Amino acid sequence: MRLVFAGTPETALPSLRALIDSPRHEVVAVLTRPDARAGRGRSLQPSPVAELAREAGIEVLRPAKVGDPDFLAQLAALEPDCCPVVAYGALLPQAALDIPRHGWINLHFSLLPAWRGAAPVQHAVLHGDEITGAATFQIVKELDAGPVYGVVTEEIKATDTSGELLARLAISGAGLLAATLDGVEDGTLEARPQPLEGVSVAPKLTVEDAQVDWSAPAMRVDRLVRACTPNPGPWTTFRDQRVKLGPVRPVASAERLAPGELSVEKNTVRVGTGTHPVELGEVQPQGKRLMTAGEWARGVRVTAEDRLV
Repeated sequence: MRLVFAGTPETALPSLRALIDSPRHEVVAVLTRPDARAGRGRSLQPSPVAELAREAGIEVLRPAKVGDPDFLAQLAALEPDCCPVVAYGALLPQAALDIPRHGWINLHFSLLPAWRGAAPVQHAVLHGDEITGAATFQIVKELDAGPVYGVVTEEIKATDTSGELLARLAISGAGLLAATLDGVEDGTLEARPQPLEGVSVAPKLTVEDAQVDWSAPAMRVDRLVRACTPNPGPWTTFRDQRVKLGPVRPVASAERLAPGELSVEKNTVRVGTGTHPVELGEVQPQGKRLMTAGEWARGVRVTAEDRLV
């Protein structure tokens, strides 16, 4: 099939590579978000998908709005049979959905109808799910509600961050997407409606959402930190300055500490929660480099009165 691939971040790269390498399909163009400012110099940078497409000699489309008439005409002129989507990052109007004869097929990183929305992997970790996965489905106007072609499952490990889990799903999901397109092309695969029960929504997690509440149970603190790693980045405050946090480790056998209270022993730093303490891993004070919790505690000289807030 002739494909126009839509995607933006690194998460989409395994799928794009799989389709470029597929002997059954031709990626005639990629659709990605416009260049964005990044880095210390805040210069305009192409998306990871745009970079890979450029290396492969594939045309790159970067419309500010997918509903722009000029872009719709450009898309129609490419005559795509199907438009596979992985983390494109913008809503698709019906006028665009109607162009390819097999529609737009999305790779979504949850077991639909669970965790529809922008942050399915983060919410799966945050809510303590034991199993998640990826699904391919036909895009319709309603958010992530289209009929499903296929799924793969993935165990969520006790120490998984959302970044680690998403990296695994991006690889297994790439194989699922390629197999889905193969089945659509030869007519052996039929999409089935999602169940009406079990729908949950996964809105984007904000920086405000990523602040640790030390009065919460240790399990909740652990899940929040892992869910927000690497984005939007878990954090707390110490002496009125923000400190970024790496993954923590609940320590049920440790002494009880008040929420936010610190206990420092050699290279070990523990923090009190609403239940038992957690042990800090790496931290990054405001304006400083990433360091171990022990290095940080020695540098700031933690006192008995200090608290994380």
